Formats: sequence, C-alpha cells, structure tokens
Amino acid sequence: MKKASLYILLFFTLDFVAQNNPVEDLKLALKNAKHDTTRCTILSELSETAGDEEWPVFNEQLKKLTEKKLTSSSLSDSEKKFYRKHLANALNNMGYVYNMKGRVKEAKDFFERSLKIQEDIGDKSGAAYSLNNIGYIYNMQGQVKEALDYYGRSLKIREEIGDKRGISESFINIADVYKDQGQTKEALEYHMRSLKISEEVNDKDGMASALHNIAFIYNSSGRVKEALNNHNHSLRLYEEIGDRQGVALELNSIGVIYNQQGKTNEALNYISRSLKIKEEIADKDGIANSLHNIAGIYNKQGKLNEALLYANRSLKLAKELGYPESIEPTAELLSEIYEKQGKGMQALEMYKLFTQMRDSVNNRENKKTAFKKEAQYKYEKQRAADSVASAKDIQVKNVQIEKQNTELKAKKNQQYFLFGGLGLVTIFAGFMYNRFRVTQKQKQIIEEQKSVVEEQKNLVEEKQKEILDSIRYAKRIQNSLLPTEKYIAKILTNNKLK
Repeated sequence: MKKASLYILLFFTLDFVAQNNPVEDLKLALKNAKHDTTRCTILSELSETAGDEEWPVFNEQLKKLTEKKLTSSSLSDSEKKFYRKHLANALNNMGYVYNMKGRVKEAKDFFERSLKIQEDIGDKSGAAYSLNNIGYIYNMQGQVKEALDYYGRSLKIREEIGDKRGISESFINIADVYKDQGQTKEALEYHMRSLKISEEVNDKDGMASALHNIAFIYNSSGRVKEALNNHNHSLRLYEEIGDRQGVALELNSIGVIYNQQGKTNEALNYISRSLKIKEEIADKDGIANSLHNIAGIYNKQGKLNEALLYANRSLKLAKELGYPESIEPTAELLSEIYEKQGKGMQALEMYKLFTQMRDSVNNRENKKTAFKKEAQYKYEKQRAADSVASAKDIQVKNVQIEKQNTELKAKKNQQYFLFGGLGLVTIFAGFMYNRFRVTQKQKQIIEEQKSVVEEQKNLVEEKQKEILDSIRYAKRIQNSLLPTEKYIAKILTNNKLK
C-alpha cells in the first residue's frame, strides 16, 4: 500500500522492485492466474510497481474484482477479510488518483471509505495510512485542527505497531504544520527526526522526503548552499527508487533556487524538465506550480507573452484545485504582467482576485493562530489540572509511602527480633555443644582415671592377697614347728600337779 500514503508536499511513495522486468512478469502471472485470490494479490502488486499510466488501471481492476467477490454469500470469514483488505487498499489508491486530479472531495470520500473498512477488519497499518491521507486533505484546505487530529491518530497507531517508516512520515506532516505557523526551528527538528528514522530502516523514499523538506527550510533561512546539497541528494535518491514525482519535485525546487540566484537559464531548464514529468504523471497541483514558476522567469526576462501564456494555464489549474495558496501567487503575477502590458482592467481584475485569495489565506492563518492559542490555553489549563492532580497524587503517594515505611519498619523490627532470637539460640546451642564436648572429654578422662584406679586397686588387692597368703603360709609353718598354746598349757598344768 505504498501509493496510499500522501506526504504533506504531495510526496508519493513508489517503490519499484529491483528485478529485470518485474512488471512484465507480474502481467504474465496475472494472465495465467487460476484463482481470484491470486489475481487479487497480483493486481495489488501491480498497483504498486507499474508505471504511472498503468497502475491506476490495475488498481481499478482490483477494486472491481474485490467488490464483485464480496457480493458472494459463500465466502468464509477469512476470505471476506482478505477481499475487504484489498478493497480498502484499492479505495485508498483511488483517493490518491482523485487528489492528483484536483477532485479533493471525491479523494476524501475514498480515503474515508477505505478507513472504515480498515477499522472494521482491524488493519491498523492501513488505517494509519488512511488517517494520514485524510489529515493531508484537511491541512491543504486550511482546516488545521482537523488535520492535526488525523495526523495525531495516525502517529499513535504507527507507534503502537512499531511502523518506523510511518512514524517518519508522520513527523514530516507535523513538521509542516510547524512550518506553516512560522516555527521553523521545531519544523527542522521534526524533519531531522524523520531523516534519522528513515536512515535507520534504509527507507530511501523517506530519506529523500526528509532531505527535501530540510532543504526547503535551509533555503528559507538563507542557507542556500546547504539547501542545494540536500535537494541534489534527494534527487539522486528519487532517481534510484524510480519515483518520478519525487524527481519532478526536486528538479522544480533546484530550478527555483537558481532563479533566486539570477541564473534564469539554469532555472528554466530544471523547471521545464520538472513540468514535463508532472504532465506525464498528471500531477495537477505540481503542473500548476511549475507553470507559475516558468511564467515568473519569463516575466523577469521581459518575455511577457510567454509569461502570460504560462501564468493563465497555471491559474486555470489552480482554480480547478480550489487551493487559495495556489491561486494567490499566480493572480498576483498576472496582475503584474497585465500592468506591464498596459492592460489596466485585466490587471485590476487579477489584483482583486489576488487580494481575495490573500484574505482567504490570511483568514486561514488567523484560524491557525487562534487554534494555536486555543491549543496553548488548553495545554496550560491541562497542565495546571495535571499539577493539581499531581499534587493530590503526591500527597496520596506520600501517605502510602509513609504507611509502607511503617510497615517495612515493623517488618524489619520483627526480622531483627527473629534474627536476634535465632542468634541467641545459635549462641546457646554453640555453648551447650561446647559444654557437651567438655563434659564428654571430662567423662572420658574420669573413665580413664577410674580405669587406672581400678587397675591399681586390683593390683593392691592382689599384693595384699599375696601378703596375706604369705602370712598364712608362715603361720602354718610356725604352727607346724612350734607346740600350740593348748599343748603348752597342758604341759604346764601337768607340771603343777606333779
């Protein structure tokens, strides 16, 4: 769905497949396709890769095929989703075609129809593109509030799904809003952010777009050399990817800078090359711009007839588009040309148209300024409300934190008591274990001493027994050798009787 994305400066991504002849291969595959799902897929790819004259034809075929298939009642839910997705892409591309033709209302209708389908089937990427395109239409019509709303919705989706290329594109659109409000610093910042993301994903189309816009800001700031370098870099990238509209855009931009430098011949060469491409791809707004630029160069050179011819062609297309920003400068240029030719009435008529368009543009600018002030007021109001809410939140959070701190302190105290108790138990257990070991050791010593005493006791008893036995033995010997007391007594008694 590369064609579905409109950049704020009518950037249109056309990524041609780097093969030998991919379009012819796809055409052959389409001719041999046997199933409508295959045909649908091939037509979608051809709508992306075919040339500027062919791709709208393939896109129209895709639209008709999907619409026809969706009338069938026999489709499964997955088949319905498949065909609705491709129909949404085709409608988005139709919106681009109608916008190129200057039929803005029809373009917006196609984008909105596409968006509805994409939201119904949950195609976030497709919805982001459609939202971006609708935002582009609103911005071109001067409805900045609506444009920013759609741009913001598109960016939000792209950030959700991680679509870096889409984010880069959204940054470009937001930068353009800043640029329109004269905030070139902020615009340059967003373009730089867009360029960085495009470089990260090697998106050459995105890089070229960012470089173009950066060059535009540099040129408006007087940094002409840097502007030309960026435009030429962007031109090379567009040529590499085959984006003819991008090539035409850069050729025109380079020509404008040469014209500012007084190099009218070089300017006319570049802008004429740009015009030729724009006519080939039917870029109505781009044609009007290049015609105006060429008319300005001829007017500067004094070639009033040629200038008048190109300026009238530009005004006609600008009126068809209905963009006051395009009508205003051409009407002013025509007023100047008619005055030089001595055609006072025509000069006055063009001057009236110029002032009318200028007032219209100024009114839009006033609306933009009012919207900016309103947005700033809402921002300040919201910030104040957020501050009050934030203060309340902080107060509540402080109470919660205090409560949590108290609970944590109590838990810590419990932990300290627990750990202290465990420590005491551990110390006591260690002490008891140590006492147990000492007791065991003392018991062992006592047992050993008791054993020694018992042994000594046994030894003493044994010695005593030996002594007693010796005494008894001696006594028996004595008794056996000496007369007993009874015997002596008996002898003495007997002696007394005698």
